[in-house]
Amino acid sequence: MGNSMNNKQIERVPVRVFKSREEGSKYVAREIASLIRSRNASNKKTVLGLATGSSPLEVYRELIRFHKEDGLSFKDVITFNLDEYYPMKPDSDQSYRRFMYEHLFNHIDIARENVNIPDGTLAPDDIDSFCADYDSAIEALGGIDIQILGIGRSGHIGFNEPGSTIATETRLVNLDEVTIEDAAKDFGHKDNVPFRAITMGVKSIIKSKKVFLMAWGEPKADVIRKAVEEGVTDELPASYLQHHEDVLFLLDKGSASKLSRFEYPWLTGICDWNPYMQKKAVIWLARKTKKPVLKLTEEDYKAGGLTSLVRLYGSAYDLNLSIYNQLQRTITGWPGGKPGADDKTRPERSNPFPKRSIVFSPHPDDDVISMGGTFLRLVEQGHEVHVAYQTSGNIAVFDDDAHRFSDFMLGFSKKFGVAEKEIEGLYHQVTGLLKDTRRKGGEHEMVLGIKGLIRQGEAISACRFCGVEESNIHFLNLPFYETGSVKKSPVSQADIDIIKQLLQEVRPHQIYAAGDLHDPHGTHAVCLNAIFEAIEQLKGESWINDCYVWLYRGAWHEWDIEDIEMAVPLSPEELMKKRKAIFKHQSQKDSPVFPGKDKREFWQRAEDRNRATARLYDELGFTEYEAIEAFKRYHF
Repeated sequence: MGNSMNNKQIERVPVRVFKSREEGSKYVAREIASLIRSRNASNKKTVLGLATGSSPLEVYRELIRFHKEDGLSFKDVITFNLDEYYPMKPDSDQSYRRFMYEHLFNHIDIARENVNIPDGTLAPDDIDSFCADYDSAIEALGGIDIQILGIGRSGHIGFNEPGSTIATETRLVNLDEVTIEDAAKDFGHKDNVPFRAITMGVKSIIKSKKVFLMAWGEPKADVIRKAVEEGVTDELPASYLQHHEDVLFLLDKGSASKLSRFEYPWLTGICDWNPYMQKKAVIWLARKTKKPVLKLTEEDYKAGGLTSLVRLYGSAYDLNLSIYNQLQRTITGWPGGKPGADDKTRPERSNPFPKRSIVFSPHPDDDVISMGGTFLRLVEQGHEVHVAYQTSGNIAVFDDDAHRFSDFMLGFSKKFGVAEKEIEGLYHQVTGLLKDTRRKGGEHEMVLGIKGLIRQGEAISACRFCGVEESNIHFLNLPFYETGSVKKSPVSQADIDIIKQLLQEVRPHQIYAAGDLHDPHGTHAVCLNAIFEAIEQLKGESWINDCYVWLYRGAWHEWDIEDIEMAVPLSPEELMKKRKAIFKHQSQKDSPVFPGKDKREFWQRAEDRNRATARLYDELGFTEYEAIEAFKRYHF
């Protein structure tokens, strides 16, 4: 192809893409274990640079397994952690010192004097000398043998934020606003995140003999593309790794998805023209040339480096028509299937009709935010619609709302003389807890119960507005979520069994689930994987083979148009009705507890994304709709 380049010309650092984070993490753990064994055999020390956060967790689990099952000894290992918030007490939930002991050091035989972590309790006057000593200690040991890194959305490594130079050493830094927003999920609210941190400098990181940078999941895809394919700049400190002689970026399919070899493989080499890639390339060309699909010419394809694709079809006309028809067939006003229709080219089957549908919602508002129009359409078209709220969402309610509902409870009891003394006692207990700044209200079971009831009442109100029978509303309250804090437990079989039981009771023909993995809490991914595991365990049952699973997005992200397999158009009236359903969730109105990086209200995000999807279809040459909700089918 005339304008194609290979991966090496585009990617400026070595990259390896793994099937999963588990596979990539095990690779890193094996490399570390191999070095430790070699050094132990020679009676030499091993110096490791360690990171915190979700990226290295699987590495630490595997190293613990090596220690317990294979006898790997860490007695001669010396570690230096990248960073720590400042100020930060070592026993705080968010402390990186606590993180490292909980996830690694408490489970291996490392000597405590060999553990080095920046001190978040230092007096301001002592910070400079501490940082200088930190760098000197690394240098005295001959530098770090293996440094493991994650990468922040701002492009930081350690807490070296945009503006950091390659000569920076260990120091106190101000955190970037993006970093603070991303950390909000761990601290309960953005205002609770420290705005400073002590971090190892870029200079010490670059001096490491070997560097592994790990990035997992779609939310890291954009920053990874910049760090791998764009030039070195202090606005993206991770790009300095392009200067390192022994660095490897370890990615999964999600984090690698924006690299040119996956996003535009026809520009980087020989492309495997499977049906998906054909559709993706034609959409790319249409958007690049700002032409509808049916107006693309042979010259357009040649200029775009897609001559080999046209040759598969013989002409641009035949190719255009094929892709146009594929896109046309995704559009349907009947998300549950149209009765009596020829369904060979429709996203959903016409039979059976009506269908039993379950809409799984990770939080008590994701259903109407992400697929409210489709939800309404399913009910109006006569399907038996069930809604399953997977978590209570109780930590995402402001104390003021809990106080307001407690006021109502007290006022109700006094007005109608209902258990007035008991209610008054409960009222004073709750309001006292809400004033307790040490507990911050949210940790107490009673306050959490009230907040959970607020979310539950809002969800019921939205379902009632949409016409769902109350007997079809299910609050699963999955145990993994009910910790009373931002930090959640791992999913267990108990969570999966709750989902399995509901599926077995309803035996749905359709399942709708949240496939939006960009939510800042991570709850969507956890809830989705629990559904997938429940389905996997139910594969032996006959009804599951006649069940379609549709994944929705919308609150945080939207499907790329080439991924959409069902597009449900919404009229202006339906979009307004969807907005009113979202408004039933009053505790999330205006400014929710966890807004993420998107400052818009949830109804605004949803409408903007739905309108943007409709606009894309319009630009590609299809009917102009007010809005479109999009779905991708999960094939199990």
